Amino acid sequence: MIEWKTSTGLIPYEQALAEMEARVAVISNNQAAELLWLLEHPPLYTAGTSADQNDLLEPDRFPVFDAGRGGQYTYHGPGQRVVYVMLDLRKRGRDVRKFVCDLEQWIIDTLAEFNVVGERRDGRVGVWVARDNGREDKIAALGVRVRKWVSFHGISINVEPDLGHFKGIVPCGLDQFGVTSLVDLGLPVTMDDLDTALIRCFEQTFGEMPVKL
Repeated sequence: MIEWKTSTGLIPYEQALAEMEARVAVISNNQAAELLWLLEHPPLYTAGTSADQNDLLEPDRFPVFDAGRGGQYTYHGPGQRVVYVMLDLRKRGRDVRKFVCDLEQWIIDTLAEFNVVGERRDGRVGVWVARDNGREDKIAALGVRVRKWVSFHGISINVEPDLGHFKGIVPCGLDQFGVTSLVDLGLPVTMDDLDTALIRCFEQTFGEMPVKL
């Protein structure tokens, strides 16, 4: 069984990391169900294991945390849905590359619920949308870590964050591309709308329907 829960308010990053670590430990020992945790953070930056210090343009703008996940710098904050994905890959072929691909597909399928065409790009992790002016903007990020074949960290999708906050970093080390959100694309999507689509599309992508806590 896969459980899912939604936290209200803004969850401090340290709290989220501690709770993820604890849940991963009990999942790996077969003492708890897998979990999808939907939440929002206060404004902050996280650094993945490949982060380049030069990509942190405004180090004093928001707190910066070493995330321990893959990837580079990213921003989290209000108006952005973060989903921490704690799944047992021992049940899913122990294939991390396929797992990341499945996460991307989950995002793409979810965006399609709102008639947004999300796309992959070779050499660029995350999901992108093509704009009318020929520009490509990132709408969703992902970064995972795996411990004893249990995943944690996960994905983030921009619903209506302050896009100006991304200017304090070079998001994912790619300074030639922009960042967008569902509302920036002209879609009046709420967080509840997105959550409903996320849970529905999770079953479509992974073949299992999560149970709400």
